[in-house]
Amino acid sequence: MNVYGIIPARLQSTRLPRKLLLAETGRTVLEYTWQSASQAKSLSHLIIAADSDEVASAVAGFGGRCELTGEHPSGTDRIAEVALRCCADGDIFVNIQGDEPEIDPANIDAVVQALVECPTAQMATLGTPMKSLDQVRASSCVKVVRGGDGRALYFSRSPIPFCRDRDPEEILVSEHPWLQHIGIYAYRRDFLFELTKLSPSRLEKLEKLEQLRALEAGARIQVAIVDHHSVGIDTPEDYARFVERFRSNPR
Repeated sequence: MNVYGIIPARLQSTRLPRKLLLAETGRTVLEYTWQSASQAKSLSHLIIAADSDEVASAVAGFGGRCELTGEHPSGTDRIAEVALRCCADGDIFVNIQGDEPEIDPANIDAVVQALVECPTAQMATLGTPMKSLDQVRASSCVKVVRGGDGRALYFSRSPIPFCRDRDPEEILVSEHPWLQHIGIYAYRRDFLFELTKLSPSRLEKLEKLEQLRALEAGARIQVAIVDHHSVGIDTPEDYARFVERFRSNPR
């Protein structure tokens, strides 16, 4: 089975311009992500899907494989272009966020394993138990509810499931009922192309969550549980904390 890891790399970003090329530590954010993803045992190939010559030049500088793409509304569409053009032998495609320099390679392996082990699933993703009620209540922290068989039932920015009759603090510690969604996806080849042909769905537009398009279309999304997740870099403060962690423990 051929598994392609693809890192969509868009140069511009709203809250932290050109974040993927920030290099205060001596290496870019994108290079750290690529290095971490390269350690995943499940990936047969790793490609960076870039939207600019500047990003492509940076990737060449650290020895990665890069494919230039056209303009796209999402990273999923960018991945589909690369998959169609130069990955004819690909069975599974993993969408790896470029702004997660500390991504755990084991989490990449976990999302691939979840899809491989569930033949009826069209895609897979990850969740991790939440540790605080602040996380549960934050709309920026996406929650996922899954069934007993691991199937995703719903994704939301709201605190789901809702706790009606018990103390949330009590069950947070004892039962861990809330799962934070981790934004990494594995797609079967045919479904990747099918998904990008669908228009944004009603729930997707309400919640601003692209994975709801797949659920509304009737897809099965398998959710594997992992112990922890990496911190993405979205703001100057996020990057400053990353630099501080690096200086405390260089790698």
